Amino acid sequence: MRFKSKTVEGYTVYAVSGIHSVSFAIDFEKADTINLLGFAIERESPAEKERYFMKGFKVFEEIIPNPDENTIVSTFEHPIQSFVWDDFTTKPGFSYNYYFYPLKGKPKNIDRSSKPILLPVKTESLSPNNKHNIYFNRGVASSQAYRRKFNNESPESIKEKDKKKYNDVLTWLARGLDNAIIQFISQAKRGDTLLACFYEFRYKPILDCFKEAIDRGVKVKIIIDAKQNEYIDKKTQEKHESFPRVENLQTIKEAGIPKDNIIMREANKSSIQHNKFIVFIKNDKPVSLWTGSTNISLGGIHGQTNVGHWVNDTNVAEKYQRYWELLYNDPGGQEKEEGSKKIKDNKLYKQQVEEIQENITIDQLLNNEDVEKQGITPIFSPRINAAMLETYVGLVDKANSSACITLAFGINKIFKEALQDNTPSNHITFILLDKKDVQNPKSKETFISIGAKNNVYKAWGAYIKDPLYQWAKEVNTEIMKLNTHVKYIHTKFLLKDPLSADPIVVTGSANFSEDSTNSNDENMIIIRGETHVADIYFTEFNRLFNHYYFRCMYEELKDKNIQESEKTIFLDITGKWLQKYKAGKFRYKRVKMFSNMQNISK
Repeated sequence: MRFKSKTVEGYTVYAVSGIHSVSFAIDFEKADTINLLGFAIERESPAEKERYFMKGFKVFEEIIPNPDENTIVSTFEHPIQSFVWDDFTTKPGFSYNYYFYPLKGKPKNIDRSSKPILLPVKTESLSPNNKHNIYFNRGVASSQAYRRKFNNESPESIKEKDKKKYNDVLTWLARGLDNAIIQFISQAKRGDTLLACFYEFRYKPILDCFKEAIDRGVKVKIIIDAKQNEYIDKKTQEKHESFPRVENLQTIKEAGIPKDNIIMREANKSSIQHNKFIVFIKNDKPVSLWTGSTNISLGGIHGQTNVGHWVNDTNVAEKYQRYWELLYNDPGGQEKEEGSKKIKDNKLYKQQVEEIQENITIDQLLNNEDVEKQGITPIFSPRINAAMLETYVGLVDKANSSACITLAFGINKIFKEALQDNTPSNHITFILLDKKDVQNPKSKETFISIGAKNNVYKAWGAYIKDPLYQWAKEVNTEIMKLNTHVKYIHTKFLLKDPLSADPIVVTGSANFSEDSTNSNDENMIIIRGETHVADIYFTEFNRLFNHYYFRCMYEELKDKNIQESEKTIFLDITGKWLQKYKAGKFRYKRVKMFSNMQNISK
C-alpha cells in the first residue's frame, strides 16, 4: 500500500508498505533545512499498545566518542540523517502510526520545536484467501543481525551443539518461507492432487510433508531434474556426481517417497529442469499455484535470497497443469537418439511449450494489445527464439520512471546494449547481482560498462570483511555452508514502474538469459496492474538493495582510499549530509521516486 502525509512545515512523508517492511521518503524541497540535524522517528502500534522511538547505529561524536559493535541508540537523541528510511521490523496486516520529528540545533542542545509529521501506515496481509501471497526469506545471513543473534556461526555448527538454537537459526533465516511451502502442500486432502516440478529437491522437511500428503490419500506426482551430468575435474581428477540428480534421489529415498510418485526428467541432457512450482487440484479442477525462485534445499530456503509466490487463480493454475502434463512425458531429445532426431524432438518440444503460452511482445504490454490491464500471464520455457527475453529487456529499458531487476548470473549482453545509451535524464534502473559486474578474462567480447552515467545503479553480494566503525566483522554464506553455486542473490524478478498506477512484475524461475529462455525448463508469471503485488516486491527489493549497496560501496571505497570511508563514522553536524540530496544526485532521485508515485491510499 502507498501512503502520503499532510505537509507540515514544508515536509511531506511518503511510504510504501510490503509485508515485513515499509519504505519511506521525505520530500523536503519546500522545507527550511538550514541546521537540520536529521529526524527522530517514533512508531506507534495500537494493536500492541506500544509507542517508542526507533533505533539507529550512527551517533554524534561529542555524545558518544567511542561507539562499539554493541552501540544502538535512540533516534530521539541521535537522529536519522537521511530523507529515505526503511523499517524492516513490521508485521503482516498491522497498522502503525509513524511520527517524523525534524531536529535542529546542536547535539547537546537539540531544538525539538518543529511539529512532527504523522503518517498512518498499514502493511499487507498474508491469508490463504488472498489472490497473491508472497514470501521472501531474509537473504541476509551475512549481516550484523545474524552476527548479533548467532555469532557468525554456521547453522551446521550450531546444530551440533544446540538443537533449539539451530531451529531458531532456520526460522530467522527462512522468515516464513519454509512454513508457507508446507502450508501450501498441507491444504491438500484425501482425493486432491498435487503436481510438482523441482530442480533441487533435497530439503527433507519439505519432502516429509509431501510424504505425509501421500499417506493421507493425496495424489502426488513430482517431476525432478534427474539429468546424468557427472564429470571428472581435469585438474584434480575428482569425480563430481550428477547434480542435482544424486542428492535429489538420495533425499527422496530418505523421506520414503515411493518411486511411483517421482517422474525423472532426463531428456534434453544439455539443459536443466529448472522449474520450482506446485499445482493444487481439487475436485479435478486446478485451483492454486506455488511458484517462484526457491529450490527445495537448505541454501534455497535459508541462505541465498529467494521468493515463493502463492497464486489463487484457476486460469493460471490450469495453464501450469497443462505445462506439467507436457513435462510428464519427458519431452525433448533423448540421449540415445541420433543428432537429427534430437534436434527435431527438441524443436517439437519448444513448439508444444509455445502452444500453451505464446510470446508476449513489449509492444503488446506497452500498448495493452491482447494483454489484460490487470491480470497474470504465465510464460513457459524452452522457447523457439529469444522474443520473451527481448520483452523482459524492453520492460527494463522502456520504463517511464524506474525499473528494478535481480540477476543472479550477471547482466546479459542484450540488457547492457539496451541500457548503454541511457543518460541521467532517463528513468532510473536498479540492478541487484550475486557478483560484481566485471570483465570475464576468458571472454574475447568487448566489455560493456553501464553505471550512473546511464542512470543505472548496481549492488551485489558483499559483506563486511573487517570491523568497520562500530560494525563487527561479518561472515560470508560460503563459510556458513549455506550455498555453493549462488551465494547471495538467487531471486529472478523484475519490476517496471513499480510505484506507478500500472506496474508490471515478472517473477519465477528463469534467470533472464538465453539459456533460461531457449533451453531450460522454466516458468515465469507477468503480473500487471496489481499495485499491492508491486509494493511487496518493491519493498523487498529495496531492503536487499540497500543492504548490499552499502557493503559493496564500502568495498570499493576501501580499495581506493580507506581514510575516505572512515569519515562517515559519526553523524554530521556541519550540514554536509544535506549536499548528498542535491538535485540530480542518486539520493535525490530516490526521494523523487516516492514523491511521484501514484495510487496513494486515501
